[in-house]
Amino acid sequence: MLKLKTLEKKLSREKTRVIAVTALALAGLALVTVGASMLWIAFTPIPDISSFGSREVTQSTKIYDRTGTVLLYDYNRDARRQSVPLADISPNIQNAAIAIEDSNFYSHGGIRISSIIRAILADALGGGLAQGGSTITQQVVKNTMLTSQKSIVRKVHEWVLAIKLEQVYSKDQILQIYLNEMPFGGTLYGVEAASETFFGKSAKDVSVAEGAYLAALLQAPSYYSPYGTHRAALDDRKNLVLSRMKELELITPEQYDAAMQEKVAFSPQGAKSSIIAPHFVFYILNQLEQTYGTQALQNGLKVTTTLDASLQNKMQSIVTSYGNDNVKKFNASNAAAVAIDPKTGQILAMVGSRDYFDASIDGSYNDTLSQRQPGSTFKPFVYAAALEKGFTRDTVVYDLPTQFSTVCAPSDVSNNTLPCYAPSNYDDKFRGPMTFTTALAQSINIPAVKALYLTGVKPVVDLATAAGITSIKGNIKDYGLSFALGSVDASLLDMTDAYATFANDGVHNPPVGILSVTDASGATLAEFQSQPSQAMPASVAHDMSAMLSDNAARYPEYPAVNPFVFPGFDVAAKTGTTDSYRDAWTIGYSPSIVVGAWAGNNDNTPMVKEIAGYIVAPMWHEIMAYALSAYPKTYFGEPTAIATSTSPVLRGVVTAHDLLYWINKNDPQGPAPANPAADPQYSYWEYSVAGWNASHASAQ
Repeated sequence: MLKLKTLEKKLSREKTRVIAVTALALAGLALVTVGASMLWIAFTPIPDISSFGSREVTQSTKIYDRTGTVLLYDYNRDARRQSVPLADISPNIQNAAIAIEDSNFYSHGGIRISSIIRAILADALGGGLAQGGSTITQQVVKNTMLTSQKSIVRKVHEWVLAIKLEQVYSKDQILQIYLNEMPFGGTLYGVEAASETFFGKSAKDVSVAEGAYLAALLQAPSYYSPYGTHRAALDDRKNLVLSRMKELELITPEQYDAAMQEKVAFSPQGAKSSIIAPHFVFYILNQLEQTYGTQALQNGLKVTTTLDASLQNKMQSIVTSYGNDNVKKFNASNAAAVAIDPKTGQILAMVGSRDYFDASIDGSYNDTLSQRQPGSTFKPFVYAAALEKGFTRDTVVYDLPTQFSTVCAPSDVSNNTLPCYAPSNYDDKFRGPMTFTTALAQSINIPAVKALYLTGVKPVVDLATAAGITSIKGNIKDYGLSFALGSVDASLLDMTDAYATFANDGVHNPPVGILSVTDASGATLAEFQSQPSQAMPASVAHDMSAMLSDNAARYPEYPAVNPFVFPGFDVAAKTGTTDSYRDAWTIGYSPSIVVGAWAGNNDNTPMVKEIAGYIVAPMWHEIMAYALSAYPKTYFGEPTAIATSTSPVLRGVVTAHDLLYWINKNDPQGPAPANPAADPQYSYWEYSVAGWNASHASAQ
């Protein structure tokens, strides 16, 4: 026992010694690195500080279509600036900016040594130069005197110039420059222009809460725009600013409580400006901001995007026309559409609303990026996973009232109250035996739920995620059988991109909006590179295209001539309508182009009770017709031949039993189960089929 205690003490001392040696080594590395860096700083040539007073404030960043000839937006052309003295800027703005951006602004000499050490060590260890926050002085320097290119040399220049700037200008002068020149999104520069635009008042009259909002915008004004799709994130950051102000005692607890309760109303967005494809442009600006930083937008970037200006203009015209009609016909105040090249993932057109500048419908909100339940447009991913598992497009399954919860009795076919689960179809009708193809074409719910049970949730999640639906998160156990009916949130852009995987032989390309970015000197900062990945076998994609383009299978849901038919062209499509008719979707594709369309209300109020095939499919059809005329005519790959040796129910043969009688769901191409009743769902499915057989036998 004594030997054991002695050994433990020895090991403890050894562990302490190792920790101490490691700490000393790291400290030595830090000192050497910092020392070497200080020597480098001392001998690195830097821009002349005298150039600061005569600097050019901005260079124009221009965003073009895919040809590089159609100017979509000149970021600085309509720039709104109005410099005001610091005395005319509310202390609420000053304190908010200092609290969130640089709490030690009035005590440091231009830089924070701890941040520099952290940045140097991060760079030495491969972490890049994004470590640690820049001081307000550093931000003034890099926004006014340096390029946006990220390098250690530029960072060194920033540190040295920040120190020199503080030796020439007072703290108040630096803060005044900062608050007058920082971008606030779009064409707004400085707090005076931002205050007038957002709140309809001068910067000197801004409240604590309003000042916190302005400070919240500083980090990423395009992302946090009050007119964009991240309003909740803006509110969260505003609250963070207020918390920091209270923590630093820049406001009292009473002021904090009042500001947290204050309901700040942003003024409606201004009149139309010279901009083409505004939703797409601000989608791109947000990406540029995230990649290069806010200041880069003032440094003369040339951005060539993926946008097809002709398709964009046509799509906008169609969405506006149908969107206006839908207000009267269907109580749908808004509409959106997006088009993608499935071979590359390049976004060819993006219309986020019927009118970007109509504040009454939240027109500036980009509905192609909004997270909504996709309804039946999600069903193809359930069937695709089933096909990959070994089921076929001709697999027969019964559409009958069915209780799926094994906690409830098989006879509870109309009990849909938790813990029971007995979903119905959109028209409360049941159609008996159907193939996967006819069930999908007519958007019938019960077969889709059965397909999910047969396949399992995880294979569907894996396939849908690989195909591009990025919003599926959390524990897979949290997704029940209602997952088959689109009970997960997804954006129109992601859903359209995921359908592109079907169009592209099962290969997924992430959606992309930028072809190239060059700086003011012509140097290339970024260039498009495809990132393909095989999300599903090509055979599965071909089978899904066959299922989604089978016009005969749509009858009687749709007549022979319907919005999904384009004579002479291979086109596949699917609609979706969510609960209470809040959202109507249509997504479809040829091998050359994918188009997704949505209609609804931004406040999530219901439309009239009508299926998506009538609300949004006509708009989608007109967009698709134009796209088919403009892009190459191509054809889907051949679907998989169904072997005659497989089970009859996989070949479309209707029997007196449901699928679980004939098929082992874990091995659908294998032998029939020796004991079908061992499957917990067997008795539930057979209960309804027995009733169907009895009723049809008595009717004969």
